[in-house]
Amino acid sequence: MKQSLPLTELDARYSDPKAAAADWTEAVGRLRSAETFWLTTVRPDGRPHVTPLIAVWHDEALHFCTGADERKARNLRHNQEVVLTTGVNSLSEGSDVVIEGEAVRVTDESHLRSLAGAYVEKYGKEWTFDVRDGVFVGDGGEALVFQVAPRTAFGFAKGEVFGQTRWRFTQ
Repeated sequence: MKQSLPLTELDARYSDPKAAAADWTEAVGRLRSAETFWLTTVRPDGRPHVTPLIAVWHDEALHFCTGADERKARNLRHNQEVVLTTGVNSLSEGSDVVIEGEAVRVTDESHLRSLAGAYVEKYGKEWTFDVRDGVFVGDGGEALVFQVAPRTAFGFAKGEVFGQTRWRFTQ
């Protein structure tokens, strides 16, 4: 999947006068290196559900996996719109990145094998998956895999020069 560079805007309402819009390539670097993400899905009754998980940035999208009977997978059967968030637990330094998009199931075995390699590369051998019948297979059983290509993303710079950047993608 190849995306063009997003439209980038600094939101001056929520930014220090000295702030500049963050570069998307810097945000991608944070997405690649982040170990933990927070996934927000929507329950069938409309209530939000948030859970921490691991994810990999691969082919211009974030990818995560989940057991078919887990709450997030059940939610995605009804509503594929999600938010993935990562960042630092500090107000005085660092930055946060928020990705909004649609969670699309990945079943292509070639793509899944590539993603399985990306998990091992990022998280180590403990996160080794086999690929069979369109799913990851590991110590915990079978896991569905989803990809979220950003439709809109936000970057929140923290510290003395704080800023809010919005990236909009055309897909």
